[in-house]
Amino acid sequence: MSDLPPKPPARPERVSLLRYVRLFRQDILSAQPAKLYRAWMAEFRTPFFHSYMINQPELVKTVLVERPDDFPKSDRVREGLEPLLGNSVFVTNGEVWKRQRRIIDPAFEGGRLREVFPAMWDATQAAIARLSARAGHAPIEIEAETSHAAADVIFRTLFSIPIEHEVAAAVFDEFRAYQRTQPLVNLAAFLPLPRWLPRPHRRSTRASAEVIRGLIARLTEDRQAEIAAGTAPDDLATKIMTTTDPLTGERFEAAEMVDQVAIFFLAGHETSASALAWALYLLARYPEAQERVATEAVTAIDLEREDFSAISKLSFTRDVFREALRLYPPVPMMVRQATQEECFRDRVVRKASQIVISPWHLHRQPRLWDNPDGFDPDRWKTANGKQCQREAFIPFSAGARVCTGAGFAMIEGVLLLAMLVRTFRISPVEGREPVPVAHLTVRAKDGIWLRLEPRQPPDSLR
Repeated sequence: MSDLPPKPPARPERVSLLRYVRLFRQDILSAQPAKLYRAWMAEFRTPFFHSYMINQPELVKTVLVERPDDFPKSDRVREGLEPLLGNSVFVTNGEVWKRQRRIIDPAFEGGRLREVFPAMWDATQAAIARLSARAGHAPIEIEAETSHAAADVIFRTLFSIPIEHEVAAAVFDEFRAYQRTQPLVNLAAFLPLPRWLPRPHRRSTRASAEVIRGLIARLTEDRQAEIAAGTAPDDLATKIMTTTDPLTGERFEAAEMVDQVAIFFLAGHETSASALAWALYLLARYPEAQERVATEAVTAIDLEREDFSAISKLSFTRDVFREALRLYPPVPMMVRQATQEECFRDRVVRKASQIVISPWHLHRQPRLWDNPDGFDPDRWKTANGKQCQREAFIPFSAGARVCTGAGFAMIEGVLLLAMLVRTFRISPVEGREPVPVAHLTVRAKDGIWLRLEPRQPPDSLR
């Protein structure tokens, strides 16, 4: 086993467009040539669209931070996800997007994160109980378990219900079916189809999306009734559904709320599950770092109380989670569209061109990072790590469109990681090294298989 964590193989330098489309649909990471890791900018032409990947911090800053209105999200992003996400904040642009963010953002302010921490704590305890029943026996496919835990966090913080709730469990089960049928990119993302033409989504994909949205509609309708009756719990759903746009005084209508909950579930569950699974694998692979996390968790966390301040004491654990986000960013690529002709690196970028920003490549850019493919949680304390964190680390995007749940994800991920490692000693399964692939997020081709053994007792680490 190489000392470096797994990285997908690059494709040959030149392939036909048809071959590229096939590779891209299977996995966007291995569909790219190796030279993209070193390139500041690359151009890609097809008969249907023109795209540029930018891998230089200054260009990324221009697009995401300095001039976001000139580079809105590409409509091609919407193509594959529209059946589930509708007109959610993840795919909208312009004034529609700004209105949505004005209503959503207050729910994720710092004080609100402290308020939802008990729900995160309860979901963590439930995850530990589930895994304790299986630890010490056969290997465990950990991505399925982190998906379960992350979905539990979302339902507890959003709707004050555990994953065992009938509707929550049905959404989770149906979403797993949706994942199996939905490639990250469908044919419409490659072809310039007019908006009126039906999209070539698989029938099973549309069916799963309709079931999920129907279940979410039940939850939002029930919550609307509770809000009207004055009996609604003070959770994220209530906060979002009762927040008015400060400019117009409007609230989300029921249909709009379904769109937003769908993206909260996708972004808040799928991305967190991916990052946590890779973080656990990395600690299994590097046991010295695992023991540092376990020791830190015992020192920082009092099992007798839900102490939000403990998160600030988990410094090394946070660096491990950050390193997992660097090596395996859940959303590996973002696509924007140029609204006017541009000049990047003395090259003309035509109007309507696709601008691809790849956290996967930027986070491994050897011109920027020391030991870019290596696992090194201590890098974040070095001068190089601090500079790259400011300029070349964008797991949650950057600028105006930075993920509104970024703070939420960092608290959830660090808490779950610390508590799981405090409770279990984790080791890899020989012969089952995971191969990263990108579907909805960066996952492992055949899952991430780990062995979990109970620490006896956890507090012996003191």
